[in-house]
Amino acid sequence: MAQTTHDTQESYPDLPDHSPIGMPLDWTWLRGAKSEWGVHPKLSSRGLTMMDIAVGSYGEVPDSPPHRSMAPRGADVDDDTPDMGYILNKKTDVWADNVRELYEEAVARQWSATRDIPWAELQELPSDVEHAMCQLCTTLSEVEMIASDLPAKWMWRMNHDFLEAKMFLCTQIMDEARHAEVFRKRALSNGGGLLKSSSGASSLLRTILDAGTYTQATALLHLLGEGFVLDIFRQGELISPTAVEKRMFRMAMQDEARHVAYGTMHIRYAVEHDPDVIEEIHEALDRGEMALAEFGTSPDLSTALAMLLAGGAEDIEEKGFPLQMEMSKKLFSSYLARCERAGVSRLERTQLPLSLLGIDLDEIKQ
Repeated sequence: MAQTTHDTQESYPDLPDHSPIGMPLDWTWLRGAKSEWGVHPKLSSRGLTMMDIAVGSYGEVPDSPPHRSMAPRGADVDDDTPDMGYILNKKTDVWADNVRELYEEAVARQWSATRDIPWAELQELPSDVEHAMCQLCTTLSEVEMIASDLPAKWMWRMNHDFLEAKMFLCTQIMDEARHAEVFRKRALSNGGGLLKSSSGASSLLRTILDAGTYTQATALLHLLGEGFVLDIFRQGELISPTAVEKRMFRMAMQDEARHVAYGTMHIRYAVEHDPDVIEEIHEALDRGEMALAEFGTSPDLSTALAMLLAGGAEDIEEKGFPLQMEMSKKLFSSYLARCERAGVSRLERTQLPLSLLGIDLDEIKQ
């Protein structure tokens, strides 16, 4: 524990008890109370990070916070402070051991969909390729905002002692707003437009938003939905007809990777510290996988990807569809591998049509 230098009334014996107009004065803040006065964080090479200030008791996140107020963790809280009505009051509900690092990365790597994409370099594309890119961007514009809506639904219900998790989710909301922006801009910027919204996307989004608990919601959003989209971004080099799209997918990928890293590590933390949550996660993923399969194999999305992978309609049968099938195999295999890393193995329980997708479970187990 740090030394407290101003912790007794004797330190300031001459302070008045009342103001000039007779109001009683409270000097407990000046005497340090229970604060760890005198603690100095060590500055890192990057500046003062959230990891640097997690010193002494200020860095200790309680498993079950004693208060449900918005008082900063580590502050002295009045006994009559109003209860905010938080329902996520266990560390296992929201925490991930990497959340401070992810927050610092997020604020350091913010980018602009207006300035950081070389829109002036867009080239006129063949009609079939432009249609395919616009269809993909229409779909991505639709699904990206769920990763803003979902955290917003739950954040105000999280105990304020889990501040770092709430701060990180704020960056996720901003990231996803930017993703919706960049894909909408791409659909509208090159003479194309917004094309078809399919029921499969809406079914997946509804399943995520309707999750009964935050941990279920995290599994559906980060392991399932965002993980799937992240892998599409990772294939950006293959599906991008120009350097503009490559840059767009690369920038979005770095954001999405953070979100998936938080979700994976939150599920892992929850499972390790409260094994009873495993079944509720499985139940959510049972429902979510069916919605993901409908979305991931929808004709609109799959044919648009095939067109981009083929570079146009001429080679779509010989080149586009085989590459699209291989890509689908990677996307669904990656999801199962994420579940393994999160400590929620789906290999024996998955609802996905593995044989149809050509997925080898032995490869994932390795």
